[in-house]
Amino acid sequence: MGMLAAVAVGALTAIQARINGNLGTRLDNGIVAGFISFASGLAALIVITTLTKSGRSGAQRLVTGVRERRIPWFLLTGGLAGAFSVATQGLTVGIIGVSLFTVGIVAGQAVTGLIIDRIGYGPAGAVAVTVGRAAGAALALVSVAVVLTGDLLAQTPWWILFMPFGVGVGIAYQQATNGRLGMLVGNPMTATLMNFIGGTAVLTIAALISVSIAGPTNPWPTEPWLYVGGVMGVAYIFVSAAVVHRIGVLLLGLASVVGQLAASVIIDAFFPASNPPAWWQSTLMVTLALAAVVTATVPWR
Repeated sequence: MGMLAAVAVGALTAIQARINGNLGTRLDNGIVAGFISFASGLAALIVITTLTKSGRSGAQRLVTGVRERRIPWFLLTGGLAGAFSVATQGLTVGIIGVSLFTVGIVAGQAVTGLIIDRIGYGPAGAVAVTVGRAAGAALALVSVAVVLTGDLLAQTPWWILFMPFGVGVGIAYQQATNGRLGMLVGNPMTATLMNFIGGTAVLTIAALISVSIAGPTNPWPTEPWLYVGGVMGVAYIFVSAAVVHRIGVLLLGLASVVGQLAASVIIDAFFPASNPPAWWQSTLMVTLALAAVVTATVPWR
């Protein structure tokens, strides 16, 4: 069940990336799009937490744990990675497409997940570096290197291509941090709430700075589906926090790739980006990323 849940997390991540990417393009401001996504998710979480007994109990344990210093301060920082993730979606996905964005995340998650599992930062404790895990992380890096062999690098600013890798690094840290916090408070929903509180705070400041420098955004679009990215974020962060202690950070990240890639390929086919990679690059990147998942998850003797 843990691996199937991770696949669902990946599919939701890809769909959210396209929604926030489209919203960022329509507003002409990816940071404001990220703020909208996080703020709407936070509003939904506040309602759920208030109306459920488990939510209220988890929030109380969080407040008490922080006050008594039983919960380290760094376990409250998962929202920073989430804020960076949704802001990056709004800035890059409309340009490079969901497939390339997803493959960049895969590489960042694979490498960082391997390190986090090895040092024991995740809720599953220290996980040995096996041949399969190391080879899977290496294949994920190769899948990203494919994009450097074509014309996309010359046509697209370098920071747009490398930001998805940074998102993957942040997501691996976020999953481990939220998983540990969820275990301490006994409720992954509370860890998700803390994630959205921190992320919304950061994005509020970033959005105000962005608007003050770049000017007002374009008129907000009227299509309701452009504003459901936050709710999807709530769903996949909650599920991640609930299952990461069972399968580890690396396997959570790599298993979610299956859902991410399947969803991203379909999305890019129907809603192409303005400057996507060539078809052979997309095919090769997706193939290598899937090979990374299989290599890391299959038991090796």
